Amino acid sequence: MTQHRSRIAGIGTYLPTRIMTNADMSALVDTSDEWIRERTGIAQRHIAADDEYTSDLAVEASRAALAHAGLGTENIDLIIVATATPDLTFPATATIVQHKLGIHHGAAFDVHAVCSGFLYALAVADNFIKAGQATNALVIGAETFSRILDWTDRTTCVLFGDGAGAMVLSAGGEGEGLIKTHLRSDGQFCDLLYVDGGPSRTKTVGHLRMQGNQVFRHAVGKIAGSMEELAGMAGVPISDIDWFVPHQANQRILEGVAKKLAIPVEKVISTVGRHGNTSAASIPLAFDAAVQDGRIKRGDLVLMEALGGGFTWGAALARY
Repeated sequence: MTQHRSRIAGIGTYLPTRIMTNADMSALVDTSDEWIRERTGIAQRHIAADDEYTSDLAVEASRAALAHAGLGTENIDLIIVATATPDLTFPATATIVQHKLGIHHGAAFDVHAVCSGFLYALAVADNFIKAGQATNALVIGAETFSRILDWTDRTTCVLFGDGAGAMVLSAGGEGEGLIKTHLRSDGQFCDLLYVDGGPSRTKTVGHLRMQGNQVFRHAVGKIAGSMEELAGMAGVPISDIDWFVPHQANQRILEGVAKKLAIPVEKVISTVGRHGNTSAASIPLAFDAAVQDGRIKRGDLVLMEALGGGFTWGAALARY
């Protein structure tokens, strides 16, 4: 069977208009701008309006990605939404996005791997394209984490925000596209980062809970290990990679991974200060920002990485 390489044909993002600054946070919980910046690097986050859902954010990001790719909705035959905050328990948010985009063909489904979700969705779409089962896939990371935060818990509510990012993966391309993906998970760590509600167990949505110090320690080690393993599988030295686009969880994690692998900080794309941790949306948000400002250019080698609740983690290497 002929395998088709998946190239990144377009990328687009969306952030809700409402901005919540660190000063705004200090009116809700015992915190300060200095406390938040020093520990996380976050200055602000975007919060979805009451009538604005995960699917709405995803649709806006998708339209921007399609415009960037120069494609219409009629060209899309696969939609995958990575989200931990779906519109409804079911149907899949991807089908709601499909409907809102006016698409009535192809397939649409969700992937749930929390902050690693976008990498998981990217790998799934890549395999569909390689198998010849899709030609143009819309891969979306979209979250409304503000809906599952405990706004009295300063250790978590200051970290997260809402947003969406989308990539169009297309079959074809000479010397560009996804080179390798590497995905991992280990459920023994689920109690370090989780939501304490769910239809089966509690019949509620629940709130996000996290043991921050433990998550930090695992994140640096597991992410760095995945990046090294992926680079080895691809036969590409870490030093040859042009840009690193990490999940935007915490500036200290970004710096910790860079230090562990001796990566120059100027090669690491960081946007966490502008929008906080947007879970599955954060990698495309950071990627798009670096494309828009001219840092990431066609032909550049880009490594994306993340760790999320579960734990799930992984990395993806692409030539943009």
